Amino acid sequence: MAVGVILLWVLPFWAALLVIVGVPVGAYLTLDSSQRRRLRRVSRKELRR
Repeated sequence: MAVGVILLWVLPFWAALLVIVGVPVGAYLTLDSSQRRRLRRVSRKELRR
């Protein structure tokens, strides 16, 4: 969160937004299919609490 605020202060808005959104998306795309399924299953369980 703090990194996002610093990026918004240092970089233009569109560049900071690209980094803030792009890093998690890139990390998700590096997972293989079984890891993605497990991540989705855990996320759904936490939402039901």
